[in-house]
Amino acid sequence: MLIQFKRRFSMAHRLRFDRNSKCMTPHGHNEFVTVDLKPRAEARGVDWGASNYAASFADMKRHWHGFVDDALDHAFQLGHDDPMIGYFQMHEPELLPRLLIIQGDPTTEAVATALYMKLNAILAVHLPAFECVRFEIEETPTNSVILTSGDIAACPIRLGEWCHRPDLSLNDLVPADA
Repeated sequence: MLIQFKRRFSMAHRLRFDRNSKCMTPHGHNEFVTVDLKPRAEARGVDWGASNYAASFADMKRHWHGFVDDALDHAFQLGHDDPMIGYFQMHEPELLPRLLIIQGDPTTEAVATALYMKLNAILAVHLPAFECVRFEIEETPTNSVILTSGDIAACPIRLGEWCHRPDLSLNDLVPADA
């Protein structure tokens, strides 16, 4: 059995490494993130009880949707060496928590990987009996990135420590407890 949640968020980004891309100019998208959860194999003893579910939808969605709504929605995605970060540090430091920063360009593939890792950190703390088996970001109605747990296990790059913390952080510029 799979339990699926979908959430919409708006974002802005720019990609600097493909000089011929329209994505060099900061721009935005309305994206959908879809997660498929299932009870972990070792959680076979999940008590379904008289409610006929392993956990309520409200309980299962609370922390992930809180992250998407309160941190991810309307964030600006930048690569770790983007000069725009310096602008924000110097002129608008209060906006630093709204910058999603990863190593390399913030492509949909890289951001999806970082967010899948963030979801895993949230699940480990708040819903340990479940695991994400499929993660999708729909960048446009015609472009999606779909990841599975095998893709995450095989990921050779570190996208930032923030994506391994079960909090609202989007970067490592701001202390985790801020």
